[in-house]
Amino acid sequence: MKVNVERLRELRKQKVLSMRELEERSGVSYNTIWRLENGKTEGHPRTIRKLAAVFGVDPSELVKTDG
Repeated sequence: MKVNVERLRELRKQKVLSMRELEERSGVSYNTIWRLENGKTEGHPRTIRKLAAVFGVDPSELVKTDG
């Protein structure tokens, strides 16, 4: 699934979390978070759900729609 890179970065900065802190809270590896934020990889649905849970948002907010 294509990740909305801007929204992911915005939510992380709103929570004042480093990528390492987000790794600790979500259980998603630092490398995966880095690749997602830099548009290097697509997100697995489970990964997107874990990140959304940390931010308290619906997973759909992290998914890029072609529209």
